[in-house]
Amino acid sequence: MAKRGKKYQEALKLVDRTKSYDLKEAITLLKEASKANFDETVEAAFRLGVDPKKADQQIRGAMVLPHGTGKTQRVLVFAKGEKAKEAEAAGADFVGDQEMINKINQGWFDFDVIVATPDMMAEVGKLGRVLGPKGLMPNPKTGTVTFEVEKAVNDIKAGKVEYRVDKQANIHVPIGKISFDDAKLIENFVAITETLVKVKPQASKGIYMRNVSITSTMGPGVKVDVSEHARR
Repeated sequence: MAKRGKKYQEALKLVDRTKSYDLKEAITLLKEASKANFDETVEAAFRLGVDPKKADQQIRGAMVLPHGTGKTQRVLVFAKGEKAKEAEAAGADFVGDQEMINKINQGWFDFDVIVATPDMMAEVGKLGRVLGPKGLMPNPKTGTVTFEVEKAVNDIKAGKVEYRVDKQANIHVPIGKISFDDAKLIENFVAITETLVKVKPQASKGIYMRNVSITSTMGPGVKVDVSEHARR
């Protein structure tokens, strides 16, 4: 295991790793432990009681956080004709069809999220080998394959985040910046927690949210007691 720096070691002393903190206390502690000289991203991590190997226990979707993530997303839209004009009017950073596909094939990745109209997916699908590993492939489940281009772009710009359970049954979601007011971080955390509760697979048995924590980019994780915010 890589050796952690002095700042991390100092921050770690503030946190009781065996304790699950009240959400307000956890956020206060997270800020006290933040020692970086930049505005760190705050992320929530959920260990869920699901079996990702089973199709009926897969969890994937997207939602708009009440206060966004603090990051401006660069949006690429694959569309033609009127839908391309709609994307431009909505504030998409890049809009096009075949010429954009060619740019990506040549190694261009100056964007964060892709939206595609359904009629473009036959061509966009050919980029699966390069977009898939980067988590950039548009998907109907996350609202990024749609003819409602304006709504999709607006949601992303407003702070839309995607969530997807990994092979270890974990979900990681950014919920803001360390500079956010405590109230904003709390509301964003509660929003994603309640969303994950709503999409709990019926096949999931026992405790659903087994371990939940928040962490900043360079700081230690702080366990959060979610019993107040999520049904078990």
